[in-house]
Amino acid sequence: MLKNNFRIGTRESELALWQANKVKQRLDSSGFSSQLIPIKSDGDLNLTQPIYSMGIQGVFTKALDIALLENRIDIAVHSLKDVPTQLPQGLILGAVLKRGSAKDVLLYNGKLDLEVPVSIATGSLRRKAQWLNRYPNHSIENLRGNVQTRIDKLKNSKWQGAIFAKAGLERMALLGTQYQNLDWMIPAPAQGAVGIVCRKDQSEVLEILKSIHHQATATCVNIEREFLSILEGGCTAPIGAYAMIEKNRILFEGGLFSLDGKLAMITKMEVDLNAAKDLAFQAGKEILSKGGEELLDIIKKEL
Repeated sequence: MLKNNFRIGTRESELALWQANKVKQRLDSSGFSSQLIPIKSDGDLNLTQPIYSMGIQGVFTKALDIALLENRIDIAVHSLKDVPTQLPQGLILGAVLKRGSAKDVLLYNGKLDLEVPVSIATGSLRRKAQWLNRYPNHSIENLRGNVQTRIDKLKNSKWQGAIFAKAGLERMALLGTQYQNLDWMIPAPAQGAVGIVCRKDQSEVLEILKSIHHQATATCVNIEREFLSILEGGCTAPIGAYAMIEKNRILFEGGLFSLDGKLAMITKMEVDLNAAKDLAFQAGKEILSKGGEELLDIIKKEL
């Protein structure tokens, strides 16, 4: 019986294990006996090559997708921002946990001074483009590895700082005191949310996952991921998106940026919650009509 042997697939990083254990705790408290099945991902094995040059679609999820399709696990737990908008045939996003912070933060060494040319580290095209848009005189260094590895690299470097997802640092109690919230930076679609993927034919699993699903979070991240899908078109590009529910309204901000940060196409929208269905489409089409289509073509050629 699945009830007595719920197999939870996860990457082996400390943050991934934290997320998988959070799901395990929720399932166990609902009366289901579960176990973690750690699986190595391509993104964890290659820590030197920039993520975007590896083909970002599925870098951190492919191995778990295969394990699901081969019935070696029942669910796969992910940072939802790592999950491609187009899942492999036969798989579905079965549940989303309540979201943590969606913000990006800058961890810094010593006294923070961003008014002079400094080096900032990140492995994200989105973060790089937005940082250069705001600080064109700064230089960006590539930074890969799990959260603790990246923090150690920062401490042992001459960089002024490095950009992280706030949720990951909070979950691992690594935020510390030397950080700055980057409220102006549009986060990655679904940043701060934990997603659970399973097979479409697992009706029993899908029913079980309803007990830990957070619908408000799902509404927001689905808009963000749809916006990403409309713009992306198979192209790895610096795209940010964030939706939040305020009373009965949805507030949305999305952006597409050139790789060097010189171009920023941003849209902000606010609609009634019952009109959320078309929000991502409207926002995506607005960006494309502003010249986004041409910019995406340029990005494809530059990568």
